Amino acid sequence: MLSVARKIARSGVGLRLDGEKWVAIGLVWALVGLLALALGLPLLFILGKSALTMEGDFAGLANFAEVWHSPGLMRATGNSLRLALTVSALVLPLAFAFAWACCRSRAWGRGLFRQIALSPLLAPSLMPAISLVYLFGHQGVLKGWLQGGSVYGFWGIVLGEAFYTFPYAVMILCTALAAADARLFEAARTLGAGAWRQFFTITLPGARYGLVSSALVVFTLVITDFGVPKVVGGDCNVLAVEAYKQVVGQQNFSRGAVVGLMLLLPAVLSFFVERAIAKRQQAALTARAILYAPAPDWQRDAAATALLALLALPLLAMLGMGVAASFIRYWPYDMSFTLAHYRFDDVDGGGWASYFNSLQLAGATALIGSALVFLGAYACEKLPAAALGRSLLRLLAMLPMAVPGLVLGLGYVFFFNHPANPLNVLYGSMALMVVCTVAHFYTTAHLTVAAALNQLDREFEAVAASLKVPFWTTLRRVTLPVSLPALLEVARFLFVSAMTTLSALIFIISPGKGLAAVAIVTMDDAGDTAASAAMSTLIVLSSIVASVLLQWLERLLARRHQRWRGGG
Repeated sequence: MLSVARKIARSGVGLRLDGEKWVAIGLVWALVGLLALALGLPLLFILGKSALTMEGDFAGLANFAEVWHSPGLMRATGNSLRLALTVSALVLPLAFAFAWACCRSRAWGRGLFRQIALSPLLAPSLMPAISLVYLFGHQGVLKGWLQGGSVYGFWGIVLGEAFYTFPYAVMILCTALAAADARLFEAARTLGAGAWRQFFTITLPGARYGLVSSALVVFTLVITDFGVPKVVGGDCNVLAVEAYKQVVGQQNFSRGAVVGLMLLLPAVLSFFVERAIAKRQQAALTARAILYAPAPDWQRDAAATALLALLALPLLAMLGMGVAASFIRYWPYDMSFTLAHYRFDDVDGGGWASYFNSLQLAGATALIGSALVFLGAYACEKLPAAALGRSLLRLLAMLPMAVPGLVLGLGYVFFFNHPANPLNVLYGSMALMVVCTVAHFYTTAHLTVAAALNQLDREFEAVAASLKVPFWTTLRRVTLPVSLPALLEVARFLFVSAMTTLSALIFIISPGKGLAAVAIVTMDDAGDTAASAAMSTLIVLSSIVASVLLQWLERLLARRHQRWRGGG
């Protein structure tokens, strides 16, 4: 039977029955239609809106020329580029040093330090800005450190964005440094190369792709982030805030569309640069490679531990300051403990309803998004049907990687709020916010599930086909149980992302459907900084609780459905 299955696998025949084939084709094209509706059409509407006047007449390139000759917008563009370059130059070496200490040493507590480095992912991007106000603001604990300067402006944004983007760079660089061939280091030592020579000739060239990728990610995140500049930007205007002003403040949708396309350009450019570098990247581990494991060296390990502690301290200070501020009665005059700032119904922002709306959004995004992502990845990797449809599905799955959340949110405004669109009844609803959030974070989730599916031998499907078992039975009884860890990781990622995201949803919320992350902006604008710190703290705690629960669920399901992993 196995030899028959292998012949089927080699021949590429996987769907034996006409009914099964049509179900597979229908599934592929249905997923293509959903992603086109959630991604392709909103982006096309941004392009179309940029060529129209406010009255709806064709304007050609007039809107682009108007923006080009607008001193304020050009100044915002220059500020955004300077900020992105400055933050990249600051974060990249620090993140590389952190990743090196985690992966290329036996530093004490490196697992804990790594979790600390990733902790900013659990907080909304506004939390570091709020913490900066309490640390370096006019009444801040460390205001003397600025030597007469102000946290509001260019350098305040730099510090906030560094905290926000640091974990993304660390994740990429840890992955790049974790894969290394021990034979290269052994050969270098045999030839008399010292530690620094090995670093510059083996470690740095091997991590080149990770360095470029992390630089592109940090650059794009800074260009498109809305939260930090909104709180501590001061008179340093940036493109992301300008897009918000044009659409929400001035109702100038045409100019907002042009600014949105300007925000899209760096992300698209980064995407193509990353693809070009990926083609030239050679595998760090071959079939004959020996995985590098650092030998004990107390001097190196002590230095690495000190480095990790030094870099983790400001991360803990930023996160801890935001949490502590939510419990202080009246900073800095009355430092007594209080829960008054958690009375959200007494301040602007939508009250406790905004927080519960965010929980509802995150839960729905995790459930619906995980199912949709799993089916999409399965259709791309495991179904031998509708080749054109699967190619389009892969393209659409990769599209969100090159689309900033603010741009996607603009597209939803133009597309779903159009009076001629029958789907405009969804505008401002929870359903549309769930769709937007899933679309925004689709690429990372898709790649995670696709990687898990590609680890499964295709002979599972081949054996099922030879036995005339429908693909949905194999999916339910084999593929899904084996892929549970990756699927739960995707659910965790989507939940936390939905709790903390702001830019993609800032344009499409309605007054009755406020969200916690948006409420932070509203409360900060109204001067209720302590209340915004309290809401940020709730988001962090909710993200931690959800992560712990999903990790517990993963272990529970693994004992029930994945006993084969234990070797018994």
